[in-house]
Amino acid sequence: MKMNNLRKKIRRLEKRLREGSQKLTELKRSLEVAETIKALKAARKSFARAAAARIAEAKKPAARKAKRKLNLSPERRAQLAAAMKARWAAKRAAEANAVEPSPQGRLSGDYEALGNHR
Repeated sequence: MKMNNLRKKIRRLEKRLREGSQKLTELKRSLEVAETIKALKAARKSFARAAAARIAEAKKPAARKAKRKLNLSPERRAQLAAAMKARWAAKRAAEANAVEPSPQGRLSGDYEALGNHR
């Protein structure tokens, strides 16, 4: 092989190796960036999950206290029962006395308003 051809081949090979190493460093750098982004996203998701758990924990209704049993004397219990019965009787009486409009009077007025009367 001639010297010039060898020199050309060596130059081309060196150029390709230089470009290859640049491309390799570029790929390594992009890989590092991608790994960093992935780690940041994972950390953000973890933080968001923890925050959501704290919020859910805060919103959780507190356990209800057990109802306290009333220590009523028999006289007081009878007095309360009488008061409640009177209240219910008054409510029933008010409902019975409530006057409802009759549906017939309303219908005849509607027919006249529509012009359907003879």
